[in-house]
Amino acid sequence: MRILVIEDDAALAEALADSLRAQNWQADCCGDGEEGLYLARMDAYDVLLVDRMLPGMDGTELVRCLRREGHMVPVLMMTALDAVGDRVAGLDAGADDYLPKPFATAELLARVRALARRPAALQTSAALVGDVRLDTVQRRLQGPAGECGLSGRECALLGILAANLERTVPRETLLVRVWGPDSNVENGNLDNYAHLVRRRLSSVGSQLRLVTVRGVGYSLKF
Repeated sequence: MRILVIEDDAALAEALADSLRAQNWQADCCGDGEEGLYLARMDAYDVLLVDRMLPGMDGTELVRCLRREGHMVPVLMMTALDAVGDRVAGLDAGADDYLPKPFATAELLARVRALARRPAALQTSAALVGDVRLDTVQRRLQGPAGECGLSGRECALLGILAANLERTVPRETLLVRVWGPDSNVENGNLDNYAHLVRRRLSSVGSQLRLVTVRGVGYSLKF
């Protein structure tokens, strides 16, 4: 699991990151709201830990921007502001959970585990994207001209691109999400799988187009 800690208190951020890494999770840190938004938009993280009060952009606005753009990564908001109105504002912005400071590390870890489990429990296995139906459990793609099976990586790649329809997903994000952060996979493998996904879309008669954005990544367009 990969987690992004967006916290302007550098000592606290590193302490949190150390606790997360002790669970064999990957943890990255940043201390600015605008940088945090940029990193979160890459969709390379399974959970975000977001401080409410950040330089550059308030944590509440950061989460609101993500939700408005369709990013559904689970968010745990952390703050010293513990009034009911502050909690409500954070949750209304799109945060999934709210943890007032100071907090016990054990509680934070438990909440992170709960958030990491939540998407699998809440999401349906099949989704309609453009003119196709993608079933990520059965690994089946159904379109106007029929259906076909998908390999695990084909399904993962198409699922990430479909969740970001019309947006460009960076190559680095796709490599991390499809092959894992510790993989030594070459960029050429991503291009090969993009070619396979294009063939799958064509075979089911879909009008979806997998576009190469040179020097950046890929975008699925309808």
